[in-house]
Amino acid sequence: MPAQPSRNSPADGLRADARHNRARILQAARAAYAAHGIDVPVTAIARRAGVGVATLYRRFPTRDALVAEAFTEQFQACAAVLDEALADPDPWRGFRSLVEKVCAMQARDRGFTAAFLARFPGLLDPGGERERAEEKLALLVRRAQEAGVLRPDFDASDVVLVLLANNGLAGADEAASLAASRRLTAYLLESFRAVPAADGARRDALPPPAPVELRQLHEGP
Repeated sequence: MPAQPSRNSPADGLRADARHNRARILQAARAAYAAHGIDVPVTAIARRAGVGVATLYRRFPTRDALVAEAFTEQFQACAAVLDEALADPDPWRGFRSLVEKVCAMQARDRGFTAAFLARFPGLLDPGGERERAEEKLALLVRRAQEAGVLRPDFDASDVVLVLLANNGLAGADEAASLAASRRLTAYLLESFRAVPAADGARRDALPPPAPVELRQLHEGP
């Protein structure tokens, strides 16, 4: 279902037919980006929405504006998942739920990672939300480590490595993508757990953290 326009949304003040066209365009864009990524031509989205290209550009003057609006809900969902993880009184459960939920979102939608994490940071992050998200992620990691449930050499940047690995699983078959993502995520989470001191076991230290950031996930060389 297309998202309903919120208060102060760009759809406010439009005639009913214009609002209808705008909603159809967004619905078509979200479906196309999820299946094929964000490089889908604007002409293909207009055709899928049943409107002319000129109509699309009246509602969304640039391709970047269309991508940004199409992924607003996912952006808000990611922020909510992170807040829920921090609010969980169980540090490991909170950390695990964040990794599982974000990886599942990524596996469902081939376009979201590129749009949210790299390609359109200015449009999707007008208020510096990415920086605040990185601060919250670092807090989530530190809390789990202080509780002794997350290995002490885990670095917040390792979440980027998880997303890099998981991103390759997104495909046209959503059920298969989600199944593969769940299995990969389970393997990784098991390796992230701290070894209980009572077990007398130890792990070899990891190499230094990789110098990667969220915005680098889909940037070219």
